[in-house]
Amino acid sequence: MTGEARPQRACCAPRREPDRVQPIESPAPPQSPTSRPAPYDATRAAGERIDLPAGVFAMGDAFDEGYPADRETPVREVPVEAFSLGATTVTNAEFAAFVAATGHRTDAELFGVSAVFAPAHSGPVDAVLGPVPGTPWWLSVQGAHWRTPHGAWSDAELLADHPVVHVSWRDATAYAAWAGGRLPTEVEWEYAARGGLAGRRYPWGDDVLTATGDWQCNVWQGEFPTRNTAEDGHLFTAPVRSFAPNGHGLWQMVGNVWEWSADVFDPADPEGPRTLRGGSYLCHPSYCHRYRVSARSSNTVTSTAANVGFRVAGPA
Repeated sequence: MTGEARPQRACCAPRREPDRVQPIESPAPPQSPTSRPAPYDATRAAGERIDLPAGVFAMGDAFDEGYPADRETPVREVPVEAFSLGATTVTNAEFAAFVAATGHRTDAELFGVSAVFAPAHSGPVDAVLGPVPGTPWWLSVQGAHWRTPHGAWSDAELLADHPVVHVSWRDATAYAAWAGGRLPTEVEWEYAARGGLAGRRYPWGDDVLTATGDWQCNVWQGEFPTRNTAEDGHLFTAPVRSFAPNGHGLWQMVGNVWEWSADVFDPADPEGPRTLRGGSYLCHPSYCHRYRVSARSSNTVTSTAANVGFRVAGPA
């Protein structure tokens, strides 16, 4: 499956346009671990982390299925030092502990608007500023943020074990620092996602379905964006431990939500967009076959959406 004819960012998270939407107040700098106003509780805030050994692996798209502009090729041997990575993406409950301890306000709250998938919107009609240009399934919604992931009438407390969403790269970096960690590099993320399998399409192998016809991750089934049959059991986000972990004991490295990495998408543009990995519940082969372990996307450091989260890395 080649990518030349497919849209480049069709179901990925839309970008915030700074010249069109200004923050309602100047964002405060991220809190450092030494400046947090309450003790760090590793059991609530960081979750389980898995130690991964140093190694060398084949990084990149071995199937030539990626979008050329994403630069998934050539496949190359890459060394990686030992590190640790969150067994899951950060949950709403874990992020709530961070906010309670630090008073952190996310970029979505500071800007007063974030991107919500249209069929999931739950809130007043007058909160919708309109569709995102070029992607009518994304709505710019006032009052959408991590506490109200689908709009003002939704409640993250009812989704405590789901991944936190509407977090920018800056928000994710602030949380990771407070939790005594950092965001993973792209090399670390892909090494971890592969789960010890070399040259495979997904963390578990090459097929998205099991031998019995069960889905192995949370992505879109049916016709995107009009009909999701939810054959995997989930219309939107799923709890972070809904599917079997990979060979390293890491849950849902692909599908569910995009995950921020520490790295810029284009090394030639060090101030440019940061890389996202793993795909989300909106990925579908007809538009965005980016739930493969080699796939890449990107967004600006203040962009937020209902399908973007993160996990925390650190020393082994």
